[in-house]
Amino acid sequence: MEILDLFKQNKKQLAVLIDPDKLDSEGLKKTALISKEASVDFLFVGGSLLTNDDLFRSVRTLKENCDIPVVLFPGNTYQISRNADAMLFLSLISGRNPDMLIGMHVLGAPYIKLTGLKTIPTGYMLIDSGKPTSVTYMSNSQPIPHDKNDIAACTAMAGEMLGLQLIFMDAGSGADKTISEEMVSFVKQSIDVPLIIGGGVRTPEKLKSIFDAGADVVVVGNTFEANPELIYKFAEMR
Repeated sequence: MEILDLFKQNKKQLAVLIDPDKLDSEGLKKTALISKEASVDFLFVGGSLLTNDDLFRSVRTLKENCDIPVVLFPGNTYQISRNADAMLFLSLISGRNPDMLIGMHVLGAPYIKLTGLKTIPTGYMLIDSGKPTSVTYMSNSQPIPHDKNDIAACTAMAGEMLGLQLIFMDAGSGADKTISEEMVSFVKQSIDVPLIIGGGVRTPEKLKSIFDAGADVVVVGNTFEANPELIYKFAEMR
């Protein structure tokens, strides 16, 4: 089942974000099994910067231990693995860095085409989280201010008008604060495509409040790395 299919069914979706640098084989296996038991909707795999060569192995381990769709969430063109189910083809529409808008895509397109990997055109928007994050540093991009709901909404609308199938607003890994419920609601009312929210969601209660504000998909990563059993409690909030 794809994100767009579940969206059409008005189903709230939970995605567990997995950084291959941070989990060994046993950690990946445990996360996959718990995610399966908790009926997690998607496993997103990737990071702003991967320092090992374990992406293919990580995807394989996840797929060997659960039937949840594994979707690449790439930080750059090197984070492509042909054994994934799909990848978010991210265009950083909140910034003005041409490499992240289209440059990296041109470099990666021929290889992605050869792999046959399904791509999902996604408008990626960075939102200020109160401190610099890995993604803002690596993307050399200025995030949208935390309280500028109008800028976020207009950016999301432009992404939809360009034909992007998803809008992903991200506060970044380890964010001090999540994207506000007010911004989530404002943007949701401005677009007709699925809205994904990520960054700084550390409690089931916060997850529920983000869903209630209008998010269609919420992505949680860091919170589960030390304690994957928390996935059960988060999954109950959909």
